[in-house]
Parts: sequence; C-alpha cells; structure tokens
Amino acid sequence: MKHLLTLWWTCLTIATAGAAGEIRFAPEKDYGPFVSETAAGGVEGLSIDMLEAIKGGLDAPVVTLPAQPLAAILEAARRGEVDLVSSLRPTPERSAYLAFTSPYVQVPAVLVVRQSLSPARLEDLRGQRVAVGKGYAVEAFVRQNYPQIDWQAVPDDLTGLQGLISGQYQAVVADIASFSHSMRVRQVKGLQVSQAIGFDYPLSFAYSKALPQLGRQLEASLQRLDPAVRRKITDRWIDTAALDFEDKRRTRLRWAGLALALLAAGALGSVYLYQRRRSLQ
Repeated sequence: MKHLLTLWWTCLTIATAGAAGEIRFAPEKDYGPFVSETAAGGVEGLSIDMLEAIKGGLDAPVVTLPAQPLAAILEAARRGEVDLVSSLRPTPERSAYLAFTSPYVQVPAVLVVRQSLSPARLEDLRGQRVAVGKGYAVEAFVRQNYPQIDWQAVPDDLTGLQGLISGQYQAVVADIASFSHSMRVRQVKGLQVSQAIGFDYPLSFAYSKALPQLGRQLEASLQRLDPAVRRKITDRWIDTAALDFEDKRRTRLRWAGLALALLAAGALGSVYLYQRRRSLQ
C-alpha cells in the first residue's frame, strides 16, 4: 500500500507540475554531497544550494519531484516527464534528450577498496566484482576500458560502499566527493581510495532539449553568480581535502617502511664492514 501511494503521489506531482507550466526538477535520492533526500523527506546538497542561488533568474517556479535513483530520473527525462536535473555529466546517450549548462563543480572518479597497506588497483581486479553507479557517466567508461572486470551496477555510491564493507564487492568506483561525504556523514569506515581512474565529473544542470529557453536562463544565471557565493556553496559541502585522493596514512607508512629498510641496510652494511675488517686482521 505504501508503495502504491508513493507511486500515485509521484505521478500526480509530475502531471500537476507539467500542467501548471512549472519547471519539474528531479533530485537524486542519494548522491551526497551534491543532492540527497533528508530524513524529513526534503532534499539538500551542493546542487540544491546552487539551484537556489540561481533560480531567481528563471521565468517559472521550480517544483521538486520526489527523490529517485538516477536511472529512474533519466528514464523519466527520456519520456518528457522531467524538465531539470542536477549534478549530471554530459554523455552522448543523455544528449539525445537532454542539454547541459556549463559545469558548476568538477571532481575525479576514484577506486575505493578496503583499507590495506597494498590496496588493489583496477588492473589487479580481473574477474572480480566491482560496483559502479547504474546509469552514472563513469559506468560506460569503466565497462569500455576495463571489460575484464565483473562490473556490478548499483543504485548509488552508498549502496556500493556498503556492499564493499560487507564483502559483496571487491571494490567500488565512485566520485571522491561522494566517498568523502559517505565517510563523514554516513560514518562509513574501513575504506580507502586506491587510485584515480582517469575520469572526471564536470557536473552540470541538465534540462529537456524541448526547453531551450530554460537552458539559456540557467546558463545566464550561472554566469552572473558571484564567484564568492559559488565558492561558499562549494566549501560548505566539499572538504577541500577530499579533492586530494592521495592516502596520507599509506604514504606515511610507505615512507616509514622505506626509512626502516634504509636503517636495516645501514646496519647490515656495518656488520659486513666489521666482518670484513676482522677477516683482514
């Protein structure tokens, strides 16, 4: 019954928004820190604050649809039931029915693994189960470039990270800001970044290709946005340290191991020289 009521409310909201000439904004359910559903049923995140900062430049009110996984949002957008989506990277497939503003934030995608002094990298994971967000732009990239991996599509990054902790997956591909957010807010523990995979997320607002005027208004509003306001929004949601994917703990341990190795080599050298001198006496 609860599922039927949710479905009814979603359909009613979409129909009402479209009929009223409002801008139907479809937020993602769990893509923090960019956009995610709150416990009270609202949405929050960097992209929500960014939209709030620019929506004064739009000539129609924005109505927020119920939060859903990205794959469901994209299907709704393809059917013409959504006008505006946030936190998206352009892809050829999406560009068939969506157009994009210039990016308002950019973050790298990384490989996340369980904590280890010698963490696995993508080239080590042949035949292993690795999670990636279903419908995320990075999914097509990793499937094409690493076909030897057993890719597992998951609804969102948090689902993948939880599966990694439970042992369901060997690793997860996620953007580093989302991973940092999960560690800080969701208290995800025992995981670390292993490598940047060579794919960045320049995240933009996406809008229906049938609404070019909306696109022009979004872009103009983004260009007018005070850089100080943009920076304040970004700093609120993304720890600047999250953009540095180098694992400091592992780096320190690596240097400590090197120092111990040098000390051991020095000690062995001293023993060798001592024995050499004794043999010459």
